[in-house]
Amino acid sequence: MCGTVEIAGAKNAALPILAASVLTGGENVFAACPEIVDVSNMMKILQASGCRTRQEGSRIVVNAATVDQCCIPDELMREMRSSMFLVGSLLGRCGEVVISSPGGCRIGARPIDIHIEGLKKLGVAVSRQGEHTVFRAARLKGDMIRLKYPSVGATENLMLAATAAEGTTILQNSAREPEIVDLQNYLNACGGCVRGAGTGTIRIEGKKPLSGCSYRIMPDRIEAGTFLLMALATGGEVLLRGAKQEPLEVLLDLLRDDGCCDIRDDDGMIWVKSRAGILRNRQITTAPYPGFPTDLQPQLTAFLCQHGKGCSVTETIFENRFGYANQLIKMGADIEISPKQVIIKNNHILYGAEVEAEDLRGGAALVIAGLMAQGTTTVQHTKYVKRGYGNFLEKIRALGGDIEEYAE
Repeated sequence: MCGTVEIAGAKNAALPILAASVLTGGENVFAACPEIVDVSNMMKILQASGCRTRQEGSRIVVNAATVDQCCIPDELMREMRSSMFLVGSLLGRCGEVVISSPGGCRIGARPIDIHIEGLKKLGVAVSRQGEHTVFRAARLKGDMIRLKYPSVGATENLMLAATAAEGTTILQNSAREPEIVDLQNYLNACGGCVRGAGTGTIRIEGKKPLSGCSYRIMPDRIEAGTFLLMALATGGEVLLRGAKQEPLEVLLDLLRDDGCCDIRDDDGMIWVKSRAGILRNRQITTAPYPGFPTDLQPQLTAFLCQHGKGCSVTETIFENRFGYANQLIKMGADIEISPKQVIIKNNHILYGAEVEAEDLRGGAALVIAGLMAQGTTTVQHTKYVKRGYGNFLEKIRALGGDIEEYAE
């Protein structure tokens, strides 16, 4: 597979930033929003909260002046976990939020206890009413909060609530992902005062008046990594327009060190060409940024099934993220699976089979495997893949991939 892919705005940046727009009470114009199901669902939640929204391709306008609802509909909460971001922003706007359990991919337990512990430090009272959780805060007040784990979602949620709190909030042991930096940049563009995103300590000066603004969402490093691995898996080359090298450095270093590919970076473009090298006896372990991203672990494992030998991939973040690996075995992969690790024993030719996606990134991994395999592969439940990749089939076809969609 060879060609050029235009990298969309980052899903994991767009969702919290769209949620943050509730705090501004004005009109926001967002460029480079990914055209994916999760963004559509977030817009539905914003509309249910009283926002006026419209979308024109990758451009989204959100006017939050008319927010008047603090109860997020159950059916929308169940669609995606990112609906949790509305807790911080709606608390800041309305002083109350009612939610049911958030949904999302079935990749393991993702409790919201870190969110709750931090919000309580800001003065939020949390209670249960049947199947719902109620958050109330007559007055948000800044405080020192040390997260017991650098959770991305909790870091972002607390940033949003702290932006509306009186005084200063300091988040220690905060997550460092680039998407958190993007959220900080957006809040500051609206008039906020947030410093330190990308480090382990974030300082938020609350109660700054926020106005709407025009903002461009950062490129999606996970989409870029997915297409990079797809091209290399099939022995091809790809030019990733809009991609940045720094957020992908841990993946690029892995591939570069064993001679798997040639790589060039040119100010917003990454070019990668396969050299048909084999990764041997490498031990890859997922970790919070700047470690290897859990959201690229399934795609890397699929790649290694034909381009790695004696390698192991260990998952430390989500305990159920290896569901896709059993599907790879159906295709002939010579791998050994344990609860937290996959070992790639030998490079076997993969063969087409009927497989099932159980989550977003696992589904992308099965598509990569299908493009490598001899014969036809059918991937069921591609609704998961659509949650995070816009125009996925069209981009694959532009690279020369033979892929079609059928109604499920």
